[in-house]
Amino acid sequence: MPNERADTTNPHVVIIGGGIIGCTTAYYLTKAKSGPATKNTLVKVTLIEASQHGPAQGASGKAGGLVAKWAYPKELVRMSYPEHEKLAVEHNGKDRWGWRYVGCGSWEGRGDLDLEGAADEAEGQSKSLEKELGLPGGSKPRATGRMEKGLPDDLLWVDENLTDAYSPMAKEGDTAQVHPYLFTTSMFELAKENGLAYIQGLVTKVVEENGRVAEVEYRPSGSETTTTIAATHVVLAAGAWSPRIVEGLPIEATRAHSVTIHPQVGVQISPYVLFTEIILPSSKESIFRRTVSPEIYARPGNEVYACGPGDDTPLPTTVDEVTVDPKACEAIIQHVGSISKELKNGTVDKRQACYLPTVSTGAGPIVGEADRIAKGLYLATGHTCWGICNAPGTALAITELILQGEVLSGNIKKLRPSVVL
Repeated sequence: MPNERADTTNPHVVIIGGGIIGCTTAYYLTKAKSGPATKNTLVKVTLIEASQHGPAQGASGKAGGLVAKWAYPKELVRMSYPEHEKLAVEHNGKDRWGWRYVGCGSWEGRGDLDLEGAADEAEGQSKSLEKELGLPGGSKPRATGRMEKGLPDDLLWVDENLTDAYSPMAKEGDTAQVHPYLFTTSMFELAKENGLAYIQGLVTKVVEENGRVAEVEYRPSGSETTTTIAATHVVLAAGAWSPRIVEGLPIEATRAHSVTIHPQVGVQISPYVLFTEIILPSSKESIFRRTVSPEIYARPGNEVYACGPGDDTPLPTTVDEVTVDPKACEAIIQHVGSISKELKNGTVDKRQACYLPTVSTGAGPIVGEADRIAKGLYLATGHTCWGICNAPGTALAITELILQGEVLSGNIKKLRPSVVL
């Protein structure tokens, strides 16, 4: 209840941010609140989201949705991957949010691009999203036959003649996917069924008293004035916007563009995720060949998602104000179409952009209680491009910390706020 102090005997957890981390944490907290770990303590959970359109409007609705055992950091992956599998079984993730195992590989080759009709380069589009962090690198020498190139028999939607090499990144069963928007909103709806309270508003500050969180200040949607809500525990899961709420957090924002494509009727896209290295032909103005590295994700429903590099365009006030650079999207469309006539001839459904949160010190993400700032303040941010993958492990860790005082399902000491703050 706004403007009322929280009763510490009846904990009230306020989650800031309706992205994948916030919504999944809400699910785990509301699911566990009546369990034995809480000793039957009544725990209230409230989620506050700034977007006027509800949860999953940022990166959590516009990401690729990759879930991998080889992801980063290992401390969260070991907790998250089996949780993803359990959630999919418990809530029919196959039909509800597109859960499935996929092939995943590194594709190297040449792009067949019409230089006269090629899109101009988007300004600043050169920041790697580092999705392949932790994987072994290297490339294969150019081969001639399909078998020598390593192309799987059912990967027919990339041009074999333009392929130099294909290398699997992981064994079967180690890479899966979800539809990020459907997964995030499903976690939100399931949490609401378990009693989650929801507020649409822009959080401006976490208020502390005597070294402990006491309230969350926010401006309700459509209002010009702020109000407060009492809290015994606050989970900051606002992604790239986290430093706007708690000053001094070492979080930087990277804007990333993506598109979704549906192929023509009758064309089937087999379930693969490709990390590409495409050599484009040189232009008349340059004798140097150029390499681009879009990521391509085949999804259920015969949809294809593709994304390119990031840029440093400043972060807006809210997720609803994120702008899209048409040149960046057009470049992605042309680059993926240069190796696949199925994608080149398909229909582009969405051109979109989002911001990824990166820990500026090079560590991260940041997961745990920030008691040096205020007791009862928990950080769950800085997940870069692995937020979808690592959301269940993050949510489980935060839930155990709040309800049991320690993380029992894994070891995330390297990710504690005290390491970077």
